[in-house]
Amino acid sequence: MSVQLATQPAILERRPGLLARFSDTLWRRPSVLLLVLLGPPVAWLGIIYLGSLLALLVQSFFSIDEFSGMIQYEWTLKTYGELLNPVNLDIIARTVLMAAVVTIAAVLVAFPVAFFAARYASGRWKAVFYLGVMLPLWSSYLVKVYAWKLILAKEGILTWGLSKLGLMPLLDLVLAIPVIGGNSLSVSYIGTFLVFLYVWLPFMILPMQAAMERVPVSLLEASADQGADPSQTLRHVLLPLALPGIVAGSLFTFSLTLGDYIIPQIVGSSRLFLGQAVYAHQGTAGNIPLAAALTVVPVVIMGFYLWGAKRVGAFDAL
Repeated sequence: MSVQLATQPAILERRPGLLARFSDTLWRRPSVLLLVLLGPPVAWLGIIYLGSLLALLVQSFFSIDEFSGMIQYEWTLKTYGELLNPVNLDIIARTVLMAAVVTIAAVLVAFPVAFFAARYASGRWKAVFYLGVMLPLWSSYLVKVYAWKLILAKEGILTWGLSKLGLMPLLDLVLAIPVIGGNSLSVSYIGTFLVFLYVWLPFMILPMQAAMERVPVSLLEASADQGADPSQTLRHVLLPLALPGIVAGSLFTFSLTLGDYIIPQIVGSSRLFLGQAVYAHQGTAGNIPLAAALTVVPVVIMGFYLWGAKRVGAFDAL
């Protein structure tokens, strides 16, 4: 008894229709599929983002005619020379110092929170942790800043609470500190620092928590078995292994503070930060070349920051 088997083609024949032929092409040529998937985002990054940065860089090599106020489209370094003016140097130094202080404070505040979440929180408590960290990110950025403006105001809830606790003399003493003080927390560098720290803290906690979860518990236990006290284990075991997370979080907090102009505009003194200066020169003053040159400053700073982080091996375990 013979059984006759129906033969099937090894490869499907081309189907009619434009969409069907396009689908067959993607199946036969994975490189075309990869190009279709990655083409739009790469084009967006290359044309829109990098193209705008290139246009900004080109604008920074022009200058403003002091008599007419018109842009002179001639290649010059005059605009970059204006960055060395005391006023602009003060703005750059103030912004970089605030970004550095906010980043250091965020590391100090986020470290115990991230360590507890990575080592001791589990199940429902870990869900509560993620909810508590992510919840502030779900609300409007402007709403949070204006809420802090009211909290830190002279008639705000923070001042009211300190007065009930009899701590107003301490607050007055802090506000009397030169440069960083003011009439109230809402018009001082202290208030600006507190709002920056609150807004960007989740961007520090999450990378640090993810990095600490990858640290084997056995290494910490082995360090204790070798006679190391908790401080030695922290310095020589935990910190080096958690460094990639710290660097990743610091990239967010430092760069976001460096370029922000809304928080200093709403909470803080009248002294400008880089973002405010760029906004003022680009809009009110109409000095687009100087605004472009000021914008190049944080780009260069972040370039050196990334270079230094790579030199110390912070990206090796990312």
